[in-house]
Amino acid sequence: MARLILLNKPYGVICQFSPSPPHQCLADVLHMPGVYPAGRLDTDSEGLLLLTDSGPLQARIADPRHKQPKTYWVQVEGAPADADLEPLRHGVDLGDFVTQPAQVRIIAEPDGLWPRDPPVRFRAAIPTTWLEIIISEGKNRQVRRMTAKVGYPTLRLVRNGVGGYTLDGLQPGEWRELQVAAPATSKTGGRPPQGQGRPKQRGRRGPNKPR
Repeated sequence: MARLILLNKPYGVICQFSPSPPHQCLADVLHMPGVYPAGRLDTDSEGLLLLTDSGPLQARIADPRHKQPKTYWVQVEGAPADADLEPLRHGVDLGDFVTQPAQVRIIAEPDGLWPRDPPVRFRAAIPTTWLEIIISEGKNRQVRRMTAKVGYPTLRLVRNGVGGYTLDGLQPGEWRELQVAAPATSKTGGRPPQGQGRPKQRGRRGPNKPR
C-alpha cells in the first residue's frame, strides 16, 4: 500500500519542499518527510495537491498519458454567456499547442469557499463569474491561458479535484491521508524518487505544526 496525501495548497505556496524565498514552500505547510508532489499547482493557484511516497503512483497520477481529469473552480472577469465558452469545449489554439476539448459550465460561487489571502483585486465596474472547468491535460498555466483566449481573464483559480479525489471540505493548509494500492512496478520504470524514505509518522486531518 502507498500513502496518498490530499493537501489544500494555499495561495502563494510554491509546489516544492525546498525553500524558495519570498514564497512559502510545501515544507511550511506540510511537515511530512518522504512524500513528493504528484503533479504540480501554480504558486498563484489554490486547492488540491496530491503527494505520495510511491514512485509508481506518483508517475501514474502525474503522467498526462493516463488522462486524470482535473476539476477547477475558476473566477473570471466579466459575464460570459454559455455560447462564449463554446470554443473551450472544442479546443483553442494557444500558439504553442491546441488544447483538448474541455468540459465547461457556469456555476454559482462554490459553497464553503474560503476567502483568499491576499484578496483578489476586482475592478468595481466589471462583474465576475465562476466557471467549472474540467481538463485532462495540465500544461503550464493552461486554464488561465484558455479563459484569457476567449476574452475572460482568470482572477482566481482553485483546483477541486484530480481523478476521483476532491478537497471534500479541506481548508487551506489542511490535509488528509489515504492508504491506496500502488501500481505494479515494471522492469523498465516506476522507480521511487531518489532518496525516498518510509517515515513512520502518520498525518491527521488539519494543519501541521513543527515538531
